[in-house]
Amino acid sequence: MSKSYVAVLVVLLIAALLGMAVAEDPGYLLIAWRNMSIETSVWVGLGFLLALWLLLVLLRAVVRLINASSRRVNPWSRHNRARRANQITTRGLLEFAEGHWANSLRLLRRAAPHAEQPLINYLAAARAAHELEDYREADKLLREAYETTPNADVAIAVTQAQLQISRGQLEQALATLTRVRKEHPKHLYALKLMGQLYLRLEDWERLEQLLPELHRNKLYSEADQQALERQVYIALLTQAGQRGQSLPTGEANPVSTVWERLPKPLKQDTALIETYCLQLRASGAEVHAEKVLRETLAQGYNDRLVHIYGLVRGADPARQLDTAEHWLADHPQDATLLLSLGRLALRNSLWGKAREYFEASFASRRDIQTCAELVRLLEHLGEHQASQKMLRQGFALMVHDLPELPQPKALR
Repeated sequence: MSKSYVAVLVVLLIAALLGMAVAEDPGYLLIAWRNMSIETSVWVGLGFLLALWLLLVLLRAVVRLINASSRRVNPWSRHNRARRANQITTRGLLEFAEGHWANSLRLLRRAAPHAEQPLINYLAAARAAHELEDYREADKLLREAYETTPNADVAIAVTQAQLQISRGQLEQALATLTRVRKEHPKHLYALKLMGQLYLRLEDWERLEQLLPELHRNKLYSEADQQALERQVYIALLTQAGQRGQSLPTGEANPVSTVWERLPKPLKQDTALIETYCLQLRASGAEVHAEKVLRETLAQGYNDRLVHIYGLVRGADPARQLDTAEHWLADHPQDATLLLSLGRLALRNSLWGKAREYFEASFASRRDIQTCAELVRLLEHLGEHQASQKMLRQGFALMVHDLPELPQPKALR
């Protein structure tokens, strides 16, 4: 037997029992209020109350249906305004992603007053206006963003700083980021932007102060962090070398002062050692530069440092030449080393040895510097014909990239 049959039998049974109860004893119900009274049976009264309850339920359902229909049908309802604003915002963000800045600005600005999250509209619209180079409109949209969402002041300020940096308004961006950093010193993206801004401004000393914090928060990869630190300290050493050229006698060399501030791992960096020694030479501290180069090259051979070693004047030129000649056993055909040896031989007034080293270097690599050194030496030795021949070879090195073009015939 199916469940539906059982349900019908149960309903019929209940109805029969109720009918028997009503027939046996209908009961009596009296409702009196002031001069009005209502008399009926208990069962009729219960039926009336049940009908009244059902009517209330029905009215409540009708009211809900009307409200729901009104929200869907009435185009000016709050629900529909928000729904349309969300749709327009989505279209505006898609236009932004596709680079259609004018359409994106129009749609995002139009939907902003009714959007659930107007901040998104205003920030994206400000970026779209920036791309259109309408900077006044971009700033206006950022102000409206702050008025609608004042607790998002950090996000708005960071966006403003990004736009200012992109426009080249570096001083304004510095003021904006300084304020953010003062109020929110742990904001990492503001920290990274500040580092990028100091880099653009070439404010190396302030950027140096940020380096430990940038490293501690791992805002760059290890390789990028090292490259940034190298760039900062090369710039600082170069600036110190320029100051050291006009330094009064007896004052500490600013190049060495900067070098002492370098983190220990960076003092092993070849590019920084090279810059350090070049700036020591530029500021007149060649003896110290020779010592640094000698100690560094004792740990490992490096072409660039060997080149600088031939340029600096050490305390003992004979010892300096002897040191460099010891490297010749392992690098007999190294043109850079041979050039440096020629220069060191000149410092020791060993003209013949200098000529041999220069000629060997030029044979190993036809370099314009080596050629110039040979031309100068041969001229001072009085070998003008050999000097002119070498000069023509050097000239050929300088013009070998010139295109083949017609030339006038030489006059007899």
